[in-house]
Amino acid sequence: MTLDDIDGLIRIETSPRERATPIIMQMMRSVYPHDEVFGDYCTVNSYVDCPPGELFDYLADTRCLQEWTYSLRGFTPTEEPGLWLAYDRLGSETKIFTRTVANRQAGTVDYHCAWDQGTHLWMIYLMRIVDAQVVLDRPGSVVLWTNCHHPFYDRNPYPQTAPPQRPVWVGDFWDMFGAGHLLELRNLKAIAEYRHRQGLSVTPSWMR
Repeated sequence: MTLDDIDGLIRIETSPRERATPIIMQMMRSVYPHDEVFGDYCTVNSYVDCPPGELFDYLADTRCLQEWTYSLRGFTPTEEPGLWLAYDRLGSETKIFTRTVANRQAGTVDYHCAWDQGTHLWMIYLMRIVDAQVVLDRPGSVVLWTNCHHPFYDRNPYPQTAPPQRPVWVGDFWDMFGAGHLLELRNLKAIAEYRHRQGLSVTPSWMR
């Protein structure tokens, strides 16, 4: 089997530039449907004027979510090492459980979360901190943040753990994730840049 046996590939060997250019132009639009951009994946990005190592240290501590997210508050450790309990005020008195998986060498910080229960952390927030000097030729960081539309966003897999009379489910907000996450990323940028400009540690003393 060779690449020639695979349908749908567009490579210069089989599609010269003159043939590929109209295809690419057709893919480019001035307006994109919201569901096409944010249906299966929600990705937001930003430049942050703060050293990547300092930003990584801050984001790798789960408690930072209490500062820059819109609605996660009151982080306390659970009996399970590395697992934190907080409240997502989008869901009134909704418990949210979070475990942070970070890799300094790769610059990745992933938040594994779930509403109501801490056994199956299916809400995964994937973040990467990139050295802006490498990709933008300027000091600072580039933050890449992606969520995937897990099927549980469409239906609560653990209804028995939900608080009574809660009117919403986290998936009800999926269409707003793009704007909501951009709002939160702007919060992160404002906090990190302010502390860096003031000569302060990006990670506050209460977290150290």
